[in-house]
Amino acid sequence: MGLRCSKLSLCWWPTHQKSTLNDASDLENGTEDLPSFSEFSFDQLRAATSGFSTDSIVSEHGVKAPNVVYKGRLEDGRWIAVKRFNRSAWPDTRQFLEEAKAVGQLRSERLANLIGFCCEGDERLLVAEFMPFETLSKHLFHWDSEPMKWAMRVRVALYLAQALEYCSTKGRALYHDLNAYRILFDQDGDPRLSCFGLMKNSRDGKSYSTNLAFTPPEYLKTG
Repeated sequence: MGLRCSKLSLCWWPTHQKSTLNDASDLENGTEDLPSFSEFSFDQLRAATSGFSTDSIVSEHGVKAPNVVYKGRLEDGRWIAVKRFNRSAWPDTRQFLEEAKAVGQLRSERLANLIGFCCEGDERLLVAEFMPFETLSKHLFHWDSEPMKWAMRVRVALYLAQALEYCSTKGRALYHDLNAYRILFDQDGDPRLSCFGLMKNSRDGKSYSTNLAFTPPEYLKTG
């Protein structure tokens, strides 16, 4: 299933691979084993990430990226990605819950799916499937042995288009901060789109980033 690849060499596309020209409705197949969207406690996520250790950080972070993503492991052994927002990002609890629950209803084999959230006090966190083979940015710009082959680049473009189409058909037409860090590779070496970009990204709870956002042409025309 998927590609035969190593962590740093997503390199070839087998000729026996089945057709990937799925309808958007078909992309929910294969997600039946995902847990339902649920609430996590802050203590659960703190334990899963070793106290939000800097060693667990898997995202770009710093002044320009105040919302940090951590790698974590739950008590049942599942690996997760935990996005912790800065404390001023979501002052409106209801808005955060509505956004998180809407994105949490999406289930697609083209997404790194959102499986939960935490909202305690002024803490706002999202929990998603963890993708072990890093980001498209890593394989395009920071490769160690050989560049990504064109067959895989084409696959990334196709899977990304299918992910965005699926989201559009489910009422999530806007994707914020679409860039190479938002495309991740799963355990089979297949590219997936991060669910985190489906939620608004704010530093102060008022202004929201739409840097390099994806917007369907029909949305631009009609709103």
